[in-house]
Amino acid sequence: MEYIIIVISAIFINNIVLAQFLGICPFLGVSGKVSTSMGMSGAVLFVMTVATIVTYLIQHYVLIPLGLPFLQTITFILVIAALVQMVEIILKKVSPALYQALGVFLPLITTNCAILGVAILVIQKDYNLMESVVFSIASAAGFGLALVTFAGLREHMEFANIPKGMKGVPAALVVAGLLSMAFMGFAGIV
Repeated sequence: MEYIIIVISAIFINNIVLAQFLGICPFLGVSGKVSTSMGMSGAVLFVMTVATIVTYLIQHYVLIPLGLPFLQTITFILVIAALVQMVEIILKKVSPALYQALGVFLPLITTNCAILGVAILVIQKDYNLMESVVFSIASAAGFGLALVTFAGLREHMEFANIPKGMKGVPAALVVAGLLSMAFMGFAGIV
């Protein structure tokens, strides 16, 4: 039951993008097409899950025993950067089309504050390793849900009759705000 609460909370109630406002750069930058947003969601899922596991182990078996918890942020950033490089190399070999579609946003996963935020939240919430993995996967799923939903809305907005001054980024920001308010409706479920 505890894991179900973590999953529902991370995906809907405390969505990493729409409630905690982390990872806004890829949310706005890669949400032009549903296909690229799904690719970005998969890459973030992989990096966020593996980064959380690695940072959890480093925090509990290296930094705390050696009395070096003040190096937490720098260590976590280095781990995330290394994982993003690995994903970039794999995507370039496995799916060159997706690699080209993601373009500059793939290396930007390194600076995606959602991934660093989840790694630090796991430590602050004092989750065990299994709870950390569940939380990171659910947070990545929430990120993907927000990204794909927003991308679908942006694709439909291209055919909508929007005033000239509101086309593009202004309309996208209004829709992002409305989407965030819609997710606020999930508050109180758990």
